[in-house]
Amino acid sequence: MKFAANFSLEATRPDATEIAALAGILPSGTPVFLTAVPTVDPRAQIDAATRLRNAGLEPVVHIAARRLASAAQLNELLTGLRAEADVRRLLIIGGDVDSSGPFADALSVIQKGGLREAGIEEIGIGGYPEQHPRIPLGRLEAALDQKIAAARAAGLSVTIVSQFSFSPERVVGWLRQLRACGITVPVKVGMAGPASVTGLLRYAKRCGVSASLRGLMSATGRGLIGHASPDAVLAALEAAGDLNASPHYFSFGGAVETARYACEAAAGRIAA
Repeated sequence: MKFAANFSLEATRPDATEIAALAGILPSGTPVFLTAVPTVDPRAQIDAATRLRNAGLEPVVHIAARRLASAAQLNELLTGLRAEADVRRLLIIGGDVDSSGPFADALSVIQKGGLREAGIEEIGIGGYPEQHPRIPLGRLEAALDQKIAAARAAGLSVTIVSQFSFSPERVVGWLRQLRACGITVPVKVGMAGPASVTGLLRYAKRCGVSASLRGLMSATGRGLIGHASPDAVLAALEAAGDLNASPHYFSFGGAVETARYACEAAAGRIAA
């Protein structure tokens, strides 16, 4: 599959053993996103990013704006990431908590976080094929334009990284709408890697994509058992032609299993 070749994936709190396993499966330089987990402190983020870099993978660190206590905390994190792990790419998200620090949202980090000065070259920003569970569609569209403009003004390359969806039609339609609106930046299309349906239901409800998962289960006759995979979404995007997009896998079934699936899909060995 041509579309599936240039993929990235997410890992949550990967330890040294998991990172070594990923390095044995993934092509050298594969972007591995480190999720912004509230219980992981900056030191742990730096250490994980360093292990990924030393293993020949590309660490991309999530920065959750509303979880930053101060500008100094952000600067300290960026300095450590650049010096120890040569991190040049971030994913900037708002973070689903109320802000208690200087950054109210992702846009404020892009505008005021000194990212380029800290050696960051590229950022990812969020996209939502199924909208956002708490943010109205109009605000999402305006914020997307603002963040792209702010990144360019700061000298940063920008990529949209979307929330996952189980609806091929919705994902393709959303991508085509972006392009029709003149948004040309690359898009990493979020998709849930292979995982149990019961596990996916928990994540889908939390992330506001329950409707498309229920549609998948209904269409395939699945109950609340078994496994689901993004085969149909991959096939639809392959058939859609060049939309300047690539897969981004959420590893709800485990990063190692997701890595194996991603490599099989990239090699064209997934039958959708």
